[in-house]
Formats: sequence, C-alpha cells, structure tokens
Amino acid sequence: MEEDRNKLQALSEALQKFQDDLQTAVEARQKLEAQQQENKAVQKEFASLPDDAGIYKLVGPVLLKQDKTEAVNAVDGRLDFITKEITRREARIKELQEGSEKKRVELMQLQQRIQIAAQEQGAG
Repeated sequence: MEEDRNKLQALSEALQKFQDDLQTAVEARQKLEAQQQENKAVQKEFASLPDDAGIYKLVGPVLLKQDKTEAVNAVDGRLDFITKEITRREARIKELQEGSEKKRVELMQLQQRIQIAAQEQGAG
C-alpha cells in the first residue's frame, strides 16, 4: 500500500512537470507567433515601398540607412526562421500533450487500484 502511495506521488509530480513544460512551450509559441505577425506587417510595408525608398535600421541609439534589398532579405530570413521554430515548438507541444495524457491515465489507473485495495481491506 505504501509503495502504491509513493508511485502515486511520483506520477502526480511527473504529470505536474509535463503540464508546466507544456505551458512554457505554449507561451514560447505564442511569442513566436506575435513576432511572426510583426515581421509579416513589416514585409507587407516593404512591398508597398518603391525600390529607392529610404529604409533605416535602429542600431542602439542610432538610425543607419539600409538598402531595401538587404532589409527585405533580413525580414524574409527572420520569417523563415520563426516559421521553422513554430513548427518545432508545435511538435514539442504535441509530444508533451501525449506524455501528459499517458501520465494522467497511469495516475487514474493507480488511483483506482488503491481504491479497490482499500475497499477490499475494509471489507476483509
């Protein structure tokens, strides 16, 4: 009986860790999605500018003039990276959800076994 209670405690802690990791992963994905939207807005803005438009990049406290092609390539590269990172995060979230569900099922089964054992002990 004591061994089952220790297993129950360990499973509860493992489930909590999965849930904490899942929440962290979801928050990270949300931040990436916000960055993706910002960069898409910049990309859209760049598309509407003429080729000879002045584009400035903030570097520390200074604005530096930047070539439009260079700026567009930087934003495209950033969007590509963010998209790949979102895909990676989504795979991790799915993995954590599956692990969490397995732990939840294990926990419920163990709780049922403990209840049955307690009932048998009380009846016997």
